[in-house]
Amino acid sequence: MDAIAVVGPTASGKTALSIQLAEEFISEIISADSMQFYQGMEIGTAVPPIEIREKIHHHFLVFVPPDFRMNAGLFQSLARKELERIKKQGKIPIIVGGSGLYISALIDGLFEGPASSDEIRKKLKNELQKYGPEYLIKKLKDIDPIYFSKLTSPNDIVRVIRALEVFELTGISFSEWHKQHQQHAQPLHVLQIAINWERDTLYNRINNRVDEMIKNGWIEEVRALLDNGYEKDIYRLKALGYREIVYFLKGKQDLSTTIDNIKLYHRRYAKRQITWFRSDKRVNWIYSETEKAIDNLTKTVHKLINDFSNNTTLKTEHCFLFRNC
Repeated sequence: MDAIAVVGPTASGKTALSIQLAEEFISEIISADSMQFYQGMEIGTAVPPIEIREKIHHHFLVFVPPDFRMNAGLFQSLARKELERIKKQGKIPIIVGGSGLYISALIDGLFEGPASSDEIRKKLKNELQKYGPEYLIKKLKDIDPIYFSKLTSPNDIVRVIRALEVFELTGISFSEWHKQHQQHAQPLHVLQIAINWERDTLYNRINNRVDEMIKNGWIEEVRALLDNGYEKDIYRLKALGYREIVYFLKGKQDLSTTIDNIKLYHRRYAKRQITWFRSDKRVNWIYSETEKAIDNLTKTVHKLINDFSNNTTLKTEHCFLFRNC
């Protein structure tokens, strides 16, 4: 086993479980959260507090400025080096994050593709503006039906444009490009775990966490980013809630509306995350009925580790631990 990965939707308890596992296995944590990379954004991205980070070594937290252009390919390269170093010390690396693309890049050895082309991207965006998203979606479906079928949402216009860009740059489809280059980064043998909550409970956890972030100084954090000249990067990164707080600080909406919108967007994001990770049958969903139950999840994880290490699959009689299995 190369690592244990705690994945799943926002506010599901990934951080708490990953810390428990890192403590138990005396190991280190590799963060695969695409927004926790950036400095000055600790509150709004729920970065673990400094006292936890001093106790347990976390990699890839608040390590680049907001104007740095991080991507899944670069993350994969950096993270795999740290993962190998941790393994050589006889430890089990703990991966944690809810960014599906970054988790996939690290575990499955995916690459984002060749460097982007401003000229081609501008051309595709002009087509988007002139003909609408349906035009580009159909174009991708005709060119690369394999990649199109793997999109979590066929309306994900950002990934549609990227796939079309790669095709125009290389003359080959995005799926074929992955196939040709995946041999350079072999898939890892990783036990993937997600905590499953009833939908209403998860949404309550999300709402409560947003309230706690506001209480802990999220608005002041965004104000500092603006003061340091990172407004354009806030929009580029699309980190949940930051744009809404900018609107509030500029007087475009009141605080109550801002908080309500942030909660709504977080709930929608959680739904998309669940869809992404549900589509990966390797993810083991551990059901948690209460807030206190999360403290006992490591017992279930140990059984999963044993089965995974022995190359066994989850048997039907073990389904009392899970829902929908």
